[in-house]
Amino acid sequence: MIFISSLAGKPLSRLQPGSRGRIAQVNATGGLRRRILEMGVVPGAEIAVDGVAPLRDPIAVTVKGYHLTLRKNEAEAIFVEVR
Repeated sequence: MIFISSLAGKPLSRLQPGSRGRIAQVNATGGLRRRILEMGVVPGAEIAVDGVAPLRDPIAVTVKGYHLTLRKNEAEAIFVEVR
């Protein structure tokens, strides 16, 4: 389950390729939250958007030196302070 609220930053799902920033918050619960955090997508980590599929799903990112591909619903739960 994902809770949307007014948070500092933008959802990762709305960033364009080449965007960089710092993860402000992971706004998900249960298994989805656990999965995101286990991949190293944690508050305070630097993240860069490497590419986005034509329908914006999936989204390729680099975080902590790793290349990850996130589904759109996962990316919507990750809020980023854009630089």
